[in-house]
Formats: sequence, C-alpha cells, structure tokens
Amino acid sequence: MNTSNVVPLGNVTRLNLPTDRVLEAAKGHCPDGVVLMGFDEEGDLYFASSVADGGTVMWLLEHCKKRLMEV
Repeated sequence: MNTSNVVPLGNVTRLNLPTDRVLEAAKGHCPDGVVLMGFDEEGDLYFASSVADGGTVMWLLEHCKKRLMEV
C-alpha cells in the first residue's frame, strides 16, 4: 500500500502508525534529545536514548506517562 500521498493531520489516533513515519515526524522537533521504546523483530524490548543522564530520561518518561493518562 502506497501512503506517500497521505497528509498527516497531527491529531490523536487509536490506530498504529508506521514507525518510519513517526521517526521522520520527530526530526527537528526534539533538539534536546529523544528516548525510543518498542519491540524488536523477536518481540524483545528495545530501548535507546540520546540523553545520557538517567534522571532526565526518567523525568521525561514520567512526564509523557502523565500526559498520556490525561488524553
């Protein structure tokens, strides 16, 4: 399925989005760093962060968790 002509609306959806689309959309919007979480091809947990400080990563995760719970 070709989705190259799909225009992102920027709204909240309950549907899964292609990983590449989400990563591309984040480029340029997160100059202070990013935290990635997901599952790899084998179903194992994947985690990566461009932020070295674990406390900052935890603060970001908790802040995002709070926002997600408020939606």
